[in-house]
Formats: sequence, structure tokens, C-alpha cells
Amino acid sequence: MSDSATKHSDVIVIGTGAVGSAAMYYLARNGFDVIGLDRFPAAHDKGSSHGQTRIIRLAYFEHPNYVPLLKRSYELWEDLEEVSGSDLYTESGLIQVGPPDGEIVAGVRESAAMHNLTVEEVTQADVQRSYPGFSIPDGMEAVFEKRAGFLKVEKCIQTFLDLAQNSGARLHTGIEVLGWEPDSSDRISVITNNGVFTADRVIVTAGAWAGDLLDGLGVNLTVVRKSLFWFQSDNIYELDSGCPAFFYETPEGSFYGFPSIDELGLKVAEHTGGEAVVDPLEVDRSKHRDDEAKIEYFLQEYLTTMNSPTLTDHKVCMYTRSPDEDFIIDKVEEHPQVSYVAGLSGHGFKMASVLGEIMADMATKGSTEHPIEFLSANRFNL
Repeated sequence: MSDSATKHSDVIVIGTGAVGSAAMYYLARNGFDVIGLDRFPAAHDKGSSHGQTRIIRLAYFEHPNYVPLLKRSYELWEDLEEVSGSDLYTESGLIQVGPPDGEIVAGVRESAAMHNLTVEEVTQADVQRSYPGFSIPDGMEAVFEKRAGFLKVEKCIQTFLDLAQNSGARLHTGIEVLGWEPDSSDRISVITNNGVFTADRVIVTAGAWAGDLLDGLGVNLTVVRKSLFWFQSDNIYELDSGCPAFFYETPEGSFYGFPSIDELGLKVAEHTGGEAVVDPLEVDRSKHRDDEAKIEYFLQEYLTTMNSPTLTDHKVCMYTRSPDEDFIIDKVEEHPQVSYVAGLSGHGFKMASVLGEIMADMATKGSTEHPIEFLSANRFNL
């Protein structure tokens, strides 16, 4: 087979992290010839989707319109577990705490009411009895979603990629994508440091690098550095002891975390804030004392037995934020052969499964039946 033949496919996926790996799987499973291109190895730790776990939840405080996508995400994650035989999702439950007129608690209640979702109101007495590791300060309220939990992030991506390749997809890592352009036959040429790849359709799911590949579309994406921390904790914070995942909206910022699932202990991070990243390849992955101090303050103020936390691990990932912190899902207007997902803004992994399905639809059908109109890039032109 000639080199040009091996570098041509029905669809090229640029960026094979959370959404790209899912898109590759759904394309390959449906019989399409697909090539995935990535600068880094499978399930790497250089982008946005690593660090052991990510929360998944239905009563979405960010916007009720995400709920239909989340329902499909749950179905697809369960299907992926069944097909692969892998344990990917854990239903730990999620306690969310904040002021009643804030973003989180009010948003959860709105989504639950609009979509008839089960969310429990949690009192201070309930917390003392059922979730003794947490506190509800005066002026705050809490809600609990039983169906929420967490996904094993690297394992999910690796499973998508393994199944995609088992269905015939070709994954090329160590490939730097320099750009793309239409050719005379209406195909798309993807220019890389390893020559030119061509395809009838291209999907851009490049995370922190999406802005470079979508330059000229007029969409402003901001990349920020985010730190993840793990701390030693006693058994009330262990998953096996019934500790749920948690999300707090506080005057100091919004913080989230996960029950202890191994020797690293309790995982905690700040959702708000973040230092701007100029070049994702050069992001500072060292531990910053200012970041750690904010987390320590949160633990001491809101978690009952974490007064002197001992750090066990630290990692850095990136958020790629859109101007309104909602996803952007669209096709390039002048070149509709190219579709993209960008600006997942730190809350996209839970929907990677359905976003991959949407990207496969857009590449092969030109559209999708999923309700994504509210995520179109056109909203920024109004």
C-alpha cells in the first residue's frame, strides 16, 4: 500500500483525548475508516483529561439544556462498560453545597425541576448523620444527587481507543498537526510534522490546542492552568465508607472533590480561577504554594477532620474556556467538512461519550439529532 493510501481515510480526528477517542470509537464501530492524530501517547497527562477521576452528574447547575445530553452520556458510558468489560463509572452520589441564591444549589434545583430529576434536600442534621466528613456553614444549603458519581478518566480514554483500534481505526501518536486546508477535490489535507494526511471529513477535538487549529473563526478560547491535589484522609472520606463526591460554592471560590479510592487519599481541586496559559506545551506543572494554600483553607473550613492535611500527590491539567463557559459545537462555516468541539470549560469530560457520538454524526451525516443548538458558535455573533 502506498504512503498516500495509508495517510487517507474517511475521517481524521485531530486530538484523541476525551472526545476524540470517543469519536474514533463511534466512527470505527459504524464501519468508517478513521485516523486519529495526537502529539502525545494514548491517555496522556499533558492536556485536560487525566488525574484519576472526573465527576458525572445529571442535575446540571450550568444550564438545564445539558440534561438531555447527560442522559445520553450515561447510556453510552454504561454501554462502553458492557462492551469492554471495564469498570469505568462509580455511583458514589454527590453532595453540593452553597448559598441558596448562588450558582450551584439554585442551578441544581432548576435542572431537577425542569427535567423531573431526583435530588434530595440535605439539612445540617442529615449531614451530621449521613456525611460526617462535611459541614454546611450558616447561610448555605445542600442538595444530594444519588445517581451522580465519577468516571475513571484515563481508563475511559484508553478503553475508547482500544475498542476503536479493534474496529479498524488507526491511531498515530507523536504527530504534531501544523494546520489543515481544503484541497482541489474537496477533501481536507491535514499538514503534520510527518507529512500530509487527507480525509473526506475532519474532526477537531484538540482541547487546549483547539484555538490554534480553529484560528480565524472569531471564537475566543482561554486556556488556564488547574491544579489537582490529593491528601491523606481518615476512613470517613473513603468510598467504601459511603463518602460521596462533593462540590462547594464558597466566598473563596468553588471547590470539588472525590472520596478516597486508593492510597493517595482524598482528591480536591478548585473549579474557579486559574492562571492563564500562553503555550499549552510550556504549562508550569510544578506545585504552587498559593494554590495549595487555598485548598488547605477549604479543607479546614468545610471538611470536619481535615484540619492539618498532608499532601500525597499533585498534578496539573488545563481548562479551555469559552467566553460564556459553555461548550462550542459546530462546523467551520466556509468548510463544513470540518466539525469541532471546543471550550469545554472544565466541565466536559462527563459528556465525552455523547460528544464523541455527536462528532461522528456531524462528520458522517452532516448533522445530529442531539439538541445542541444552544452550543452553536453562532451565539457569539448575536
